[in-house]
Amino acid sequence: MKKLILTLVAAFALMGGAHANEEGIAWDKAPNKTNDVASLQNGAKLFVNYCLNCHSAAFMRYNRLQDIGITEQQIKDNLLFTTEKVGETMKANIDPRQAKEWFGANPPDLTLVARSRAGHGGTGADYLYTYLRTFYRDDTKATGWNNLAFPSVAMPHVMWELQGDRRPVYEKMSAHGHETEVFKGWEQVTPGKMTPLQFDEAVGDLVNYLQWMAEPAQNTRVRVGVWVLLFLLMSVVFTWRLNASYWKDVK
Repeated sequence: MKKLILTLVAAFALMGGAHANEEGIAWDKAPNKTNDVASLQNGAKLFVNYCLNCHSAAFMRYNRLQDIGITEQQIKDNLLFTTEKVGETMKANIDPRQAKEWFGANPPDLTLVARSRAGHGGTGADYLYTYLRTFYRDDTKATGWNNLAFPSVAMPHVMWELQGDRRPVYEKMSAHGHETEVFKGWEQVTPGKMTPLQFDEAVGDLVNYLQWMAEPAQNTRVRVGVWVLLFLLMSVVFTWRLNASYWKDVK
């Protein structure tokens, strides 16, 4: 009986590993810091420097960054690379025809990516946090890069100088004559400009900004919702006492 249980456990582990290899690895939990202004500002800087070269945020205007504490002058001095007007939307630097020729398709707009990428593995932020941290060298791909969360993705690792080169480490497992490889972790091949912890924090800031950009009013919505619920709770108490007072003399 014990041997049967161990065999079943090994089989389920292999099935889980094979499933992860086919559809990417399990998503890591993204830090939720949409109220952290410093994180949002750093994320906005990373977005403009590393994402806006190819990806647009066509439903986001530069002057909306004032909502996270960046002044109009700071926007003009540090973040305006594709236009001269802070009221313009965030358009990509790349020519769409060149993008299609280089990558096989135009890079998608990122305004709502943190909401649209939610799935059974977690939130859209979880997916992005995992995706941006799981690139590795793959000479068989046109860009020279591959990704564990999105296998055979056409996008190169634009932040590789910060993270350095890493390679995934797998462990072979077998049961019932079938053998598969299960992802176990990473091996750093060459160091980047940041330590692994610093890079994870930077990606967390970028994902935090993408979350905010997908719904800039989300924090206001939550605050208003809390006050509305408190108001309704107080109204229930007053209504209950008024009802009791009204009917106390009625037999």
